[in-house]
Amino acid sequence: MIKVGIIGVGTVGTSVAQILRDNADVISARAGVDIVVKSGVVKNLQKERGLDITLTDNVDDILNDDEIDIVVELMGGVEEPFEVVKRALKAGKAVVTANKALLAYHRYELQEMAKDIPFEFEASVAGGIPIITALRDGLSANHIESMMGIMNGTCNYMMTKMTNDGVAYDAILKESQELGYAEADPTFDVGGYDAAHKLLILASIAYGIDAKPEDILIEGIDNVTQDDISFAKEFGYAIKLLGIAKKDENEVELRVHACLIDQNEMIAKIDGVMNGISVVGDKVGETLYYGPGAGGDATASAVVANIIDIARSGKSTPMLGFNRPMEGSQLTLKPTENIVSKYYLRINVSDRAGVLAGLTKIFEQHNISIETMLQRPTDNASANLLISTHSALEKDIQNMMNEIEALDFVNAKPAMIRIV
Repeated sequence: MIKVGIIGVGTVGTSVAQILRDNADVISARAGVDIVVKSGVVKNLQKERGLDITLTDNVDDILNDDEIDIVVELMGGVEEPFEVVKRALKAGKAVVTANKALLAYHRYELQEMAKDIPFEFEASVAGGIPIITALRDGLSANHIESMMGIMNGTCNYMMTKMTNDGVAYDAILKESQELGYAEADPTFDVGGYDAAHKLLILASIAYGIDAKPEDILIEGIDNVTQDDISFAKEFGYAIKLLGIAKKDENEVELRVHACLIDQNEMIAKIDGVMNGISVVGDKVGETLYYGPGAGGDATASAVVANIIDIARSGKSTPMLGFNRPMEGSQLTLKPTENIVSKYYLRINVSDRAGVLAGLTKIFEQHNISIETMLQRPTDNASANLLISTHSALEKDIQNMMNEIEALDFVNAKPAMIRIV
C-alpha cells in the first residue's frame, strides 16, 4: 500500500483525495498497488471538506510521518513550499506538485536535490493536459524547434468574449472575477505572469534553459481594445495571449504576450477557458495538445496520474528529463531586444494635416516598413491609426514607439501587439 500526504487540501487537494477514494478500483489496477490518502494539511481545521482523512494544520505531521511515501504539495506560493518540498526530499519522500511558481524559480535546485527520488509536476502546466509527459517522454527523441500555446484559461476566456461578443476589457474582467475565473487581484493572470511560469517549466524540459521570470519578455492583455480586435478581424487574425519558445541556432527566445495570429491556425480556434499547446519537433513535426487548463478535477487528474506513475514503477527519471546537459550546453537565452517579429501598432493622433507624413518619416528613420494602415476617427478631432509592419527588431520598435509618444500630435501612449 502507498500512503499519501497532501499539503494544501483546498479545491485541488480535496479533488485529489476524492479521486483516489472514488476511483480506487481502477487506480489500484493501473498502479498495481492500493493508494490511500493518510492525512492532509489545511489552514482552517473548522472548514468542512467532506473527506474521511486525518486533517492537521502542522506540516510536520506529514513530513515526519515515516508511513507517508508520497507528499503532494498544493500550497501555492514560492519560498514556503520550497522549504517544505526540500524537507520532504531530505526525508526520502517522493514529491508531486502542481506549483508552477515554485518551479519557475527553483526547478533546477529541486532537480539537483531530488536526484533518484521521484519528483513529478504534470499539473503545474496546463492542468489536465499531459504536456510534461509528452515533452519529457513522448517527444524525447526530438530536438524541439518551437512551442507556442495558450496557457492561461482566464485570459483566453476574456479574449474570446471580447472577440465574439464585443465586450470591453473592464466589463469582461469584472465578469471573470464574478465567475471565479479571475482573482480579486487579477494581475497574475491578465499580466501574463501565470503563463510565463508555465513557459519557463516547458522550456527547461525542451531546451535546458535556466531562466527566471525576470529574464524574459512578459506582457498581458490589459491594453487590448475593441479597435485592436476590429483590426484583427479585418485582416484575418485572432488575438490570443501566447507563451512562445523558439530555438534560433544557439539561442532560445522566450516570451509571453498578446499576439495577432492567423485565424486559420489551430491555436487561434481554441476558445473559452481551454488551453492548447503546439510543439514542433525536428522529427515528428507539429503536435497539438488541447484540454482544460485549470479547475479542481482537471488539475487533480494530473496530480493523481503522477501518483500512479510513481506507485507503478517508483521510477527515478530525472525531474526535467535529462541526465546530461541539453543541446551540449550551447543554448543561451536570446536577449529580448534581439527578437524579430511583425508588429501591430495603435497610435491615437490629432486629426490634422502633416501627421501621416511625420509618422512615416520616423518609421523610415528606424528602418521599419509599414505593411498596412487604417484610420479610425474618434472623438475630439482625433483618430486611431492602426498599423501593421513587416518584420523588425524589437529594439527598433521600442525606440520608435518612445520617439512617437513624445510627438505633440500623439495624444496617448501608443499600443503594440506582436504578430505571429
